[in-house]
Amino acid sequence: MTEVSISQVVTNVVRNFRQTVPDCVAAGVVDMSTGMLLAVDTVDSHPSEVLDLLAAATFDMFQGRNVVMIEDMFKKRRGVEKDGHYFREILVNSENLVHLFMRSTVTDDMVAVVVCRRSVNIGMLFAQARLVMRGLDTGLSG
Repeated sequence: MTEVSISQVVTNVVRNFRQTVPDCVAAGVVDMSTGMLLAVDTVDSHPSEVLDLLAAATFDMFQGRNVVMIEDMFKKRRGVEKDGHYFREILVNSENLVHLFMRSTVTDDMVAVVVCRRSVNIGMLFAQARLVMRGLDTGLSG
């Protein structure tokens, strides 16, 4: 069996999101340690500025100062003593799209972004996206 690079794992997972998740129009993976979008696959081409904004927004949603403060309060009130981030998934409904942001269970530094049309069945979105996300987690854990 040959080892697969992290880059190839990320590329494969992004492609799998687009192929597997219903009504998916875009998918990507953001490295939270650098704030960079590692891979992206979309039905349309987008300027690099838009993709950079996606990475920055993903970082702010999961690790912005206020979000981290809220996570710390939730952990304290619930008696959670382990380090790491508390929020694992965030769903955002915009005017025309649904955006699902999912943090890896293996490393807090990887967040996948899946963007679907508003017509998507939310249950199927979560089910299929979580299934694909396991591939990322498996690839990251080696």
